[in-house]
Amino acid sequence: MKLLYFAWLREKLGTSSEEVELPEEVATVAELIDWLQARGPRHAAAFAPENVVRCAVDQEFSTAGASIRHASEVAFFPPVTGG
Repeated sequence: MKLLYFAWLREKLGTSSEEVELPEEVATVAELIDWLQARGPRHAAAFAPENVVRCAVDQEFSTAGASIRHASEVAFFPPVTGG
């Protein structure tokens, strides 16, 4: 699965994307975030602000409970504000 990171997530992780092989038990966005946080200090810090990071699964805005079982891409980004 391809993971994309935008804005300050990209800066904290030091990359804009990565390809990962997910364990079978990771089936939702929330489980993916938990799995990413356990990968190391950079991921833990990037996803530390609980419920702040937004996501899109296969380019569709999604919630933490959204399934990623058959997804090919998940993008993470901070909330967008107007101006």
